[in-house]
Amino acid sequence: MSKNISLDEIKKFWPDKAPDINIVQKYIKKYENEKIVIKYGGNVLIDRNVFNNFISDINVLNRLGLSVVVVHGGGPRIKRELDKKKIVSKFINGLRVTDKNIIDTVEEVLIDFNKDIASSLKKLGSQAAMFHSKADNIIEVEPEREELGFVGIPNKINDSLILNALNENKIPIIAPLGLGKNEQTYNINGDTAASAIAKKLKSRRLILMTNVEGVYDDKKKLISEIKPYDLENLIKWKVVQGGMIPKIENCVDAVQNGVRGVVILDGRKPHSILHEIFSDQGSGTLIRE
Repeated sequence: MSKNISLDEIKKFWPDKAPDINIVQKYIKKYENEKIVIKYGGNVLIDRNVFNNFISDINVLNRLGLSVVVVHGGGPRIKRELDKKKIVSKFINGLRVTDKNIIDTVEEVLIDFNKDIASSLKKLGSQAAMFHSKADNIIEVEPEREELGFVGIPNKINDSLILNALNENKIPIIAPLGLGKNEQTYNINGDTAASAIAKKLKSRRLILMTNVEGVYDDKKKLISEIKPYDLENLIKWKVVQGGMIPKIENCVDAVQNGVRGVVILDGRKPHSILHEIFSDQGSGTLIRE
């Protein structure tokens, strides 16, 4: 829900090293009445300077009146807490088996991080609405695979709570947790949760903040824009490998199911979100039909 805001007003909070302030209003118009879902990924969470930069950018978007939804991960924080409790994780094909002990820790860490993001935004003057398994749960899940324990796949998103928050100019902060049968909490892959929410909202953009610049071609050159079909070929030709494959598959699924474009970008770069939204060249790799 964009609002009319003068250039003089924007100058008061526009950060250094952000895109040219003189073209900002053009892009505010572009995203008027549109939704932007931003996934703040696990491995970008470690550096507090990166975190503060992220919070600053989200605050700027909110003050400009853009409708932004944040979905966060928490992998490194979860690992640190499990190590502290001397809980050893078992993995099947790279996926953590989440038993009762582990899901309790995962839930505790993700809710704590959810509060951290909300309180950090509040200090800058932006109001956040927290959504997780213990408060206004918006994600219903079914178990992904029995052997993985409490790992879920979203099967329903309650978007009315998200839309109510946006209408009040609040930033929805969503933890990748959901409830299954008997109100049991399940952990959800952060990209999967963000994609499901972006699809439900038919968002203009889904932005995945990672610790890589984007998608590279076979010559290790960054691809600025690519279609889903060509991405699938990069997987087939083994140009895209490892942990990037499920991320790409989520991107393709989102674009084919109502999301106008998905961007993979380097969240460690200062103001990468602002450079993506407020410039023609963007920041990272844009995936769209």
